[in-house]
Amino acid sequence: MEVIRAEAMGLCFGVRQALECVAAVGDPTAVTVYGELVHNETVNRGLARRGFRRLDEQRRGQALPETPLVLITAHGISDSERARLCGAGLRLVDTTCPLVRRAHDAALGLQSEGCYVLVIGRRGHVEVQGLIGDLPRAEVVESAAEVRCYHQEKIGVLCQTTSSDALVRSVLEAVTARNPGSEVRFVDTVCRPTRERQQALDRLLPLVDALVVVGGRNSRNTRELAESARARGVPAYRIECAAELHPGWFQDCRAVGLTAGTSALDETIEEVHRALLQAPVAGFQVPGFRTEVLGTGPGNLYAEPGA
Repeated sequence: MEVIRAEAMGLCFGVRQALECVAAVGDPTAVTVYGELVHNETVNRGLARRGFRRLDEQRRGQALPETPLVLITAHGISDSERARLCGAGLRLVDTTCPLVRRAHDAALGLQSEGCYVLVIGRRGHVEVQGLIGDLPRAEVVESAAEVRCYHQEKIGVLCQTTSSDALVRSVLEAVTARNPGSEVRFVDTVCRPTRERQQALDRLLPLVDALVVVGGRNSRNTRELAESARARGVPAYRIECAAELHPGWFQDCRAVGLTAGTSALDETIEEVHRALLQAPVAGFQVPGFRTEVLGTGPGNLYAEPGA
């Protein structure tokens, strides 16, 4: 069985920057990670072993960390939340991705122009919460089906940085169609690494019979990659590590594609690649693989809650 890797996959520069930042922290016990540094359980467990504390993402904006230093994750926070933390005497270690910061600036810019702001993204996702946190007039739209007539003279649209181009196009078309009397202003805030991984997937899918996507359970861009493959009729399986590969997934496959979300570690991708290369055409015989079925049907993919 041939294993074909996507031309672009895995860690983006924003996540690498965040990982480098935490690696340089001298006293982890003095630092609370404000949510999940990245949506990767291997990384989160490693931070806990080093002594970092972590505030659950759902408690951001409510509780105050008990340590003097607060590490802002790559997903960012609103300016109002930043002011709340600083006002409590806490010092911030900021690893916000520059492209997320750009999306914040775009949201504020649309607001200053008098627009009613729509954010295309996952409702409740920490990045999206940060994007709308400073906007008194904003709404999150997850799909074109949710778009309605907003009865606004000016509508501003931007995206969660890990949104797919297909989703963005469909929502924009719906906004224009259902608001014919409104001026619609769009700022494209899909990040370049996300778009590169989506485009690489488009080139990969015609070459493979199935796809493995490596990434965290809560990673939106990982899920977008798997869902894109499934929408085009390619069975896609989302895993966090090589041990989650299933023996029966690839029995009839001549070629399997491999890609990964932007929070997947390089070493994890390599482990999965090596495991796939050891797989005989008739199925896996690699010791240590988990054997329970993670879903049913040839097009199944993980569908855990989260973003």
